[in-house]
Amino acid sequence: MSDAAAVLEDLRSESEELDLLVAGLNASQWAGATPAEGWTIAHQVAHLSWTDEVALIAVTEPERFGGEVDRAMKDPEGFVDRAAEEVVAAYAPDALLVRWRSGRQRLQEALRAAPAGTRFPWYGPPMSVASMATGRLMETWAHGQDVADALGVTRAPTARLRHVARIGVRARDYAFLVRGIQPPGEEFRVELEAPGGEVIAYGPQDADQRVTGPLHDFCLLVTQRAHRDDLAVRAEGADADRWLDIAQAFAGPAGPGRVPQAGR
Repeated sequence: MSDAAAVLEDLRSESEELDLLVAGLNASQWAGATPAEGWTIAHQVAHLSWTDEVALIAVTEPERFGGEVDRAMKDPEGFVDRAAEEVVAAYAPDALLVRWRSGRQRLQEALRAAPAGTRFPWYGPPMSVASMATGRLMETWAHGQDVADALGVTRAPTARLRHVARIGVRARDYAFLVRGIQPPGEEFRVELEAPGGEVIAYGPQDADQRVTGPLHDFCLLVTQRAHRDDLAVRAEGADADRWLDIAQAFAGPAGPGRVPQAGR
């Protein structure tokens, strides 16, 4: 199985896991608040549905995707929230679930059919099939975490988190730049313990700047689903320590993050 095909399978599994969480919810639960300010469970699913559809435009109609970028540039701080709100206003929960399922299936089919080596336009650098699928998996997991938190459900970490961690590591310099900070010139060593005990590592072994901790906690950190004070992720070195305060795996403006829960 190719790398792209493997990521697509993991994306399918991640989506199905979230689908199981929301499929049986009633209308009141769909309207329930999540940890993301102003977003209900319906907003979380609406965002995933909208982003899948925008990604499908990038894959199948790249010349049309420029219009999506123009719309984002006109309102970089609010276009994501606005899109989610528009979908929620237009669809009842049952219809929204159908829309999300249909859209993610069509995106899967389009990505699987794309010729090897194809790159698609996106809001940042162009994306390969594998990188597009990885980005969708990261978002599905992160927004799924918001849904799980809203429902009081604890999800078991899976090996799929390695994709989220990889984006988080690769986005290190972006997290600095989006805040107007010059990124460190040296590579960091990142060592993360996966659920089965395996250590997933990035960067040179002898790096002075190091980040260590559980894979799950690191993914919560870089998707800004938890504050670093509530996580077992540790830094050695001033630059690595600063990174843990600002890390983000997602494109766009610097996120507000979450307030610490420790001590509450």
